[in-house]
Amino acid sequence: MNNLAREDIQQMRGYTPGEQPDPSRPLIKLNTNENPYPPPKAVLDAIINATVQNLRLYPEPSSYPVRVAAAKAYNLMPEQVIAGNGSDDLLTMVLRTFVGQNQIVTAPSPTYSLYETLTKIQGGIFKETPWPKDYSLPIEALIKCNAKLIFIVRPNAPTGHVVPLANIAELCKKTNGVVVLDEAYVDFAEDNGLSLLKEHNNLIITRTMSKSLALAGLRVGLGFTNPTLAAEMHKVRDSYNLNQLSQAGAVAALENLTAYKPGLTAIKKERTRTTQELEKRGFKVMQSQSNFILATIPNSPLTGEQWLNALREKGYLIRYFGSDPRLQDKIRVTIGTKEEMDGFLCAVDELNKGVTHRIS
Repeated sequence: MNNLAREDIQQMRGYTPGEQPDPSRPLIKLNTNENPYPPPKAVLDAIINATVQNLRLYPEPSSYPVRVAAAKAYNLMPEQVIAGNGSDDLLTMVLRTFVGQNQIVTAPSPTYSLYETLTKIQGGIFKETPWPKDYSLPIEALIKCNAKLIFIVRPNAPTGHVVPLANIAELCKKTNGVVVLDEAYVDFAEDNGLSLLKEHNNLIITRTMSKSLALAGLRVGLGFTNPTLAAEMHKVRDSYNLNQLSQAGAVAALENLTAYKPGLTAIKKERTRTTQELEKRGFKVMQSQSNFILATIPNSPLTGEQWLNALREKGYLIRYFGSDPRLQDKIRVTIGTKEEMDGFLCAVDELNKGVTHRIS
C-alpha cells in the first residue's frame, strides 16, 4: 500500500515533536518550551465567553480581529499581518507561496528540523548551511546556496543564541530570495526584527503565541511582512485556519501584553540561575536569549541519551537530539518555575552522585 504514496514522501522522515507525557504518570515538562505560567485572567475569560457564544458559527475566515489586534500591538497595518494555526501553519504557507518543485531552501544548521520536512513535502530541496564555530550568521554561505527561501531562527533553536539584526538586514539586501525571520522565542530576547520590515520587502517575520504568551493549546501564529507578500500568502491559506476560541484568546492576549511581563521576567531570571547552577555541576551551557538552554553534558559515563532516560525516570522530561551528531553530547532544557528548576537540579545532583559512587 505504501506504493500509493508519492515516492518522495515514502523516502522522507517525518518531523518528530517533543515527547508528551503519559497521563497516568505526571511528569514535569521541560522539553517543549512551553510557558510554565498560565495566561492572564482577561485571556481566559475571553476564551470562556467564546465557548458559550460562538461555537455554532464559523470563525472569521482571515482572522481579521486578530490581525487588527496584532497591528495595533506592534505598530503595523492589518494588511501586513497573517494569522495561522500556530507558526508551523505560517511556515507551510510560506513554502506553498514561494517554493516550487526542486527549488532550494536553506537555513543555518542545526536549527528547527521542521523546515526540512516542510520543504520536502512541497517538493523543494533543503540544503543545510552549518553554523560556524562562533555561531555567527554565515551570510556568504547562505547566499551561495542560491536559495528561493532562507530561514533564520532568532533566537535560534536549539542553541538559544541570537545573531545581530544588522546581519539579518545584510542578508535581506544580498539575497534574491525570501528571508523568513522566525521569532518564535523573541519575547525572551533583548530585541526583535520588526523595524527591518520598513526597508526589506523580501522579509517575513513569524511568531507564535505558544511560548511567551502561554497559548500552546490554542495553536496561534502570526506573520508580519509587506502587504503584497501577505496577499499572496492569503491565497494559499487553509479556509478558516484559526478557530473561534483561538481567535478570541489571541485578541485578548494581544490586548494584554503587559500582563505577561512578570512571567517573562521570572523566566529570564531563572534562565540565568539555571545556567549558572549547571555550569557549577560541570555542564557547558550556551548563553541563551530564549526560554530554554542547550547544555553540553559533563565528562561522565552517562551519554546524552542516558541523561534523557535517567531524568525521565526521576520525573523530568527534557529534549535530546540524538540523531544529529553535532548534538549527541547535549541536552536541551526548557526553563520552568523556580520550584520546577530546583527539582530538576536536585535530580541532576542525584544522578551525578550515583555516577561518582559507581566510579569509586
